[in-house]
Formats: sequence, structure tokens, C-alpha cells
Amino acid sequence: MDIKDYTVEELEVLAQKIRDRILATVSKNGGHLSSTMGATDLIVAMHKVFDVNKDPFIFDVSHQAYAHKLLTDRWETFDTLRQFGGISGYTKPKESSYDYYVAGHSSTSISLAVGAAKAIALKGEERIPVAFIGDGSMSAGMVYEALNELGDRKYPVVIILNDNEMSIAKPIGAISKLLSQTMAGSFYQKFKGKVEKVLDHFPEGATYMAKRFEESFKLITPGILFEEMGIEYIGPVDGHDISSLVETMEVAKQFGKPVIIHAQTTKGKGYEIAEGTKEHWHGVGAFDPETGKAYKKSSAKSATQIFSETLVSMADEDEKIVGVTAAMPSGTGLSAAMEKYPERFWDVAIAEQHAVTSMGPLAKEGFKPFCAIYSTFLQRGYDQVIHDIALMDLGVAFALDRAGIVGEDGETHQGVFDISYLRAIPNMTLLAPYNETTMKLAMAFAKEYDHPCAFRYPRGSFLAEDCQCPAFELGKSVLLQEGEEILFIGYGNGVGRAEQTAALLEKKVAILDLRFVKPLDETMLESLSKRYKQWYVFSDSAKRGGVGSAILEFLNGKGISDISLTSFEYDDAFITHGNTKLVEESLGLLPEQLAERVKN
Repeated sequence: MDIKDYTVEELEVLAQKIRDRILATVSKNGGHLSSTMGATDLIVAMHKVFDVNKDPFIFDVSHQAYAHKLLTDRWETFDTLRQFGGISGYTKPKESSYDYYVAGHSSTSISLAVGAAKAIALKGEERIPVAFIGDGSMSAGMVYEALNELGDRKYPVVIILNDNEMSIAKPIGAISKLLSQTMAGSFYQKFKGKVEKVLDHFPEGATYMAKRFEESFKLITPGILFEEMGIEYIGPVDGHDISSLVETMEVAKQFGKPVIIHAQTTKGKGYEIAEGTKEHWHGVGAFDPETGKAYKKSSAKSATQIFSETLVSMADEDEKIVGVTAAMPSGTGLSAAMEKYPERFWDVAIAEQHAVTSMGPLAKEGFKPFCAIYSTFLQRGYDQVIHDIALMDLGVAFALDRAGIVGEDGETHQGVFDISYLRAIPNMTLLAPYNETTMKLAMAFAKEYDHPCAFRYPRGSFLAEDCQCPAFELGKSVLLQEGEEILFIGYGNGVGRAEQTAALLEKKVAILDLRFVKPLDETMLESLSKRYKQWYVFSDSAKRGGVGSAILEFLNGKGISDISLTSFEYDDAFITHGNTKLVEESLGLLPEQLAERVKN
């Protein structure tokens, strides 16, 4: 959609139409709402000032980029948002040439913009990378690594900071607001440039006094941090005043060096029920847009809820239990513990590396840390798991939420790699529950275990029904039932899938709850190899380096060559977004599909 010739009034009308379209779609499909509604005016101004056909538009996380999608050839298909076979909830170059980069994890945009600026400089082209980043993403160290180089190299990059909640620095009264608005105008920027040129010819004393005046001027604005890093700062500006935004971006466009535009916005702008900093409205399921009430959900208790309740109960009994999460207190269920014991449970913002490393000394000092983090986000702290926890052999327990397919969030969020990347680490123990009772038992084991361990569990509820189960013992599995010829080996939520598949077969099969993929229960596996020759592995994880690989390594090491092993783990490909059942059906992993594969 070409909006270069739109008037400000036409842009304002368009922004409201975009918000209406977002609200109608997200209320039906679910998705990110408040952040993307609040970013609409900024994105409209971006498309007015910069050229999306040649300038890289780089969105951080990109859950706030719905307006960008609507402005770039996806208005008609937007109702398929996050649906299987439909458009992604994040930017995706395979979906549209207007999406410069895949972005589902935070704090990558400025690094990407620096890389794009280097390429543009080497090619001798006149293009300007525009990085759109939320203030929450500014809590990650990677941002400052990128800013550090950008301030030194001075590549022409425009950074739009969407400050919608965790204000980087609040304006101090009316005077600061007036000064900030003045600094955002073209007059001040031109005046500043001329003064700097004049100062080059002044005596040292006069130059010193003028510089001190400018520094004092900036101290009552939030921009000193960026200015000191060598990056021009404009703001704060009203992120919903399209006229001012267009003027400000036009000024920034002409700088020829890095500049950050600090825009203050309101989350949920245009939908009063969601306006403000209500965390609930960040990401939502389907809801009634008239009332804001969610449509009825499953009453089954989620694995996250079980973890949350159990952790609080354990913390009630043992003051040595502590915990951390990285900007996901509600998502990981840590919020209840944080509310009850704020001095023992922490949210360190989007800083997975820091979250992991900071738990090491607590374990060293005799505490029991639980690091509650999504499987996909622990990837961001991998070196820290190795260097700061496992190498020291410290008793940190990693609670890996969202293991397996997570549905509509898609490729960037599927929790499929944790077994593969953690299994290679010395001193690391890997275990998994498959229902409510085994979750409590796994956590009880982790609490007493004085070495690094990680237990994984799915988004939503477990597949298996609850039951009476024995306590977890290191490296010990549990044979749930005997059978004929065939052995189903389930790990974590895979046990429930194995049970569902077994129920569709005429022949009774043996089912093993593996419990530990590292260390394996070699005694049990060796014993079962003498009675069952057809083995099938069920685990919501990547096939390469996964549970099946671990078992094959064991069989090979023992010289056991008469076992036919088939793994129903995920093949070597990134998994698309969409309703979990539809995604699993596309992968051939529904119980009825698996039963047919076993029969054949």
C-alpha cells in the first residue's frame, strides 16, 4: 500500500482502520494485541517517511508488526493470521519480500540493522535500515553490544524506540516535556549542528562553557545514555501524534548517522479495554471484542499451573528454594511465587544469559534455584548453562516450559531442541514428567538433586491421565505395562501419546516411562531388549540428538543389533505455526496416524 501522498488526516483514518482490522482478527484467532495496537501510529509514520521497497524495516520480536503486514500486501489474507497455512504472527521473508528478517525472539533488531548498514555501505547504496524496538527489549545485553559498535562506526541507522511500558526515563515535569518536544523539531537539530561547527573555531574556554550548557540541557532529558554512546537522540515524542512522528522521522532520515527516536505509546491504543500496561492483553486467545471476555477454555489444569502451585508449596516448606525467570513470570507460572516471596523469586527482564548465570552463585551458597524458562528461550543462555552452571556442577534446576509444539507462535518458538542441546553437556541430568503426579515427583527430585538438571513439560495440559506413580530415582525408568512383541518408549508428554496410540492397536504393547534421557536406565533397556524386538520412541522433541538417538547410542555401545527402533520425534526441519492438532496432523503424529504406521 503506497501512502507516500497521504495527508496527515488520511494517515490518521488509515491507522484507525488498521486497528479495527487487528482487533477483529485477533479477537477471533488470538495473538498479540496491546503492543501491536499501540505501535500502529509509529508504523504508519514509518511507511510514510521511509521506503519499504528498499529500506530494511527490521522489527524486534515482530509481534508488534501487524500494522506493517496490513500495509504490505496482506490486508486480504490477514484473517488467516496465526492459522495453519495462513500468515505468521511474526515477520517472515518467505511470506513477503517486505519482511526483511525472521524475528520471534527479542533484542536482535539493532544488531541486524548494523549488519544491514555494513552491507549497504559495502555495496555503495543509498538505503537506511530502520530498526523498530520495544522498550522491554532494551533490557537485553545484546542491544548494548550493537549500540556500542553503532556509536563507534556511525553507520546511518534509524532506531525507533517504542516506549510503551517500562519507560527508559520518565520526563521530569512540564519543562522537560517542552525541551523534549523542542529537541524533536528540525529547528533544534539544525541549530545544534550549526553551533557545533561554530564551536570548532572558538577559544577553548568558550567551547568548554558551551559544551557544559549542552550537557546540562540534555541531563533533564532521557537521551544522555544514547548520546554518550555516540548515537543522536530525539525524544520523547508522542507516539500517537502522526504529524509529529512524520516530522521527527523526516529529520532523523537526513542525519546520515545513527539516531534513536524515543516515542512514548499506550499499549492497546484504540481499544479502551486493553489500554495501559495490563499484562493480560499482551498475548491473548480468542475473546469477545465487545466485552473483552475470553471465550471458554479447557478446564484441564495446565502443566504450567501444576509447576506454579507445586513451586509455591515447596517454597512454603523450604526457605532455601529460590527462582528466576526472564520476562515471563506469567507464562512460566513464576508470578505466584514472586508475589508471595518477592525477596526469593526474581524476574530479570529479557536477559536469559544473566538469569542462568545469576543462579549459579545461589546454588554455590546453599540455595536451590529453579530457573523457569521456555525451552526455546533457554537457547539464548546456552553458553551460560555450560560455562557457569554445568562446568561448576552446580545444583540449578531448569524448568523448561513450552516443550514440544507450541502452536500458533510457530518456528521461532517451538520447544523442540532442548534435549538435543542439553544432552551433550557433562554433569547435566535430563528428566521429564508426563502427568500431574509425575510433575510433582520430578520437582521433588530436582529439589534434592545437587547437580544441574532440566525437566521439560508441554504448553497446556498433559496428554496422560493422572495416576499413582513411584518417586523419581536417578536414571530409573518405570515399566507401565507389559505387552506382546512391541515396546513403546515414552519420554515426558510422549508417554501420553504412546498410551493413546497403544489404545488404537489390537495387539497389547509394552509401555515404558523412560523418565530420564540422561542418564538412561541401561539395566531396564537391556532387559527389555531380550523380550521386545520392535521399539518405538515417543517424545515431543527433535529427532537429531533426541531420545531415539540416545537409545541407539546405548544399543550400539552394548552391541545389541537385533532391535528395530523407530522414532516418532520431529524430523530435521523447522515446524510451521498453526493449531497444534493441525500441525501434528501435517507431521503424521496424531495417535491414529501413528497407530497406522505401527501396523504397517
